[in-house]
Amino acid sequence: MNTKILSPEVQEFIKKNLKQDIVQIILKGSPFENVTVQELANQIAAKQKSERKLPTWFTSEKIFYPPKVSIEQSSSEITAKYKAGLVNGDILVDVTGGFGVDSFYFSKRMNQVIHCDINAELSEIVAYNLKELKVSNIETKAIDGIKYIEQISSKIDWIYIDPSRRDQQKNKVFFLKDCLPNVPLHIDLLFSKSNNIFIKTSPLLDITSAVGELTNTKEIHIVAVENEVKELLFVLEKNYEEDILIKTINFTKNNQQTFDFIFSEKVSIKEYSQPLKYLYEPNAAILKSGGFHNLCTEFKVHKLHEHTHLYTSNELIEFPGRKFEVKEVVPYNKKNSSKKLSGKKANISIRNFPKTVNQLKKDHKIQDGGDSYVFFTTLSNNQKVFILTEKV
Repeated sequence: MNTKILSPEVQEFIKKNLKQDIVQIILKGSPFENVTVQELANQIAAKQKSERKLPTWFTSEKIFYPPKVSIEQSSSEITAKYKAGLVNGDILVDVTGGFGVDSFYFSKRMNQVIHCDINAELSEIVAYNLKELKVSNIETKAIDGIKYIEQISSKIDWIYIDPSRRDQQKNKVFFLKDCLPNVPLHIDLLFSKSNNIFIKTSPLLDITSAVGELTNTKEIHIVAVENEVKELLFVLEKNYEEDILIKTINFTKNNQQTFDFIFSEKVSIKEYSQPLKYLYEPNAAILKSGGFHNLCTEFKVHKLHEHTHLYTSNELIEFPGRKFEVKEVVPYNKKNSSKKLSGKKANISIRNFPKTVNQLKKDHKIQDGGDSYVFFTTLSNNQKVFILTEKV
């Protein structure tokens, strides 16, 4: 950690060049004797990444940024704040602390947080930044978090772990047992030190396979921001053997869309519907959850087809996703589509349809944008149609 970066003149240079192209900054070289241009470029690039993702860090003076990959891999403040709302108590150990965003928010709910990271330089950076952020109840330790858990003798309230989704050869992995650390391998150790284990995983992880790898799963939280799934969260409680609660949340600019259901409840649908007056598209968190039939019973809406995750009703309802008014349902063929859509602006979506959005745009000369939303889909009688709608 080069503390010369924290000097007033270097900090002023970083602030003035935040909107500049990184390549151009590198080509010009560093104007400072004790700070390389690579260090300057990293501080600027990492701070740029933080503007929307980590506004508390971005707006604070004299923050030292690690390599920008640590910013890319960290939680956003909006998801970290959500996670913090799920814990409380005396002590939490963050086994894979990283840049410390999750630890920062956990510290607002816990009396003490232990931040572990095997990267000594990153641990030093986090310790420095926490002082600048005036946080006093987080202790940083440059240690493998699993080894720290092995060393402690007393019980702790929570263990939080965000395993790396890359193996030792830096290849992407998609099962918990292949991540680092291997949580299923260490589950007995973790439960010997705490009754509550909190795991953050990749949005790509298959929920059913993860439940099979873990034990005593109590809740699964699927967190989306602006309709993009960011995190899957598994809350484990020692000896818990009851039903698993699935909780979905989508943070939008104006509100929060939530939908909860029991993982083991298999809702069956015997009848499907033609498109009615209103059409509903579930948000990304619900699509990830797999609770497609549960939506029908909860919101009294009808599904269009077993594999078409679009819903309909005659009365407009509050729904955790996008809502549209149906203007026309047209049987799909090249003649119909071209006649209705050629040269027009529209927002195209596909649901259970054999062509891609780009193919449809090209085939029917559709331009992006406008107020019309067109869904190419399959109905319960396997008829291919496109539904002309306007957003409600």
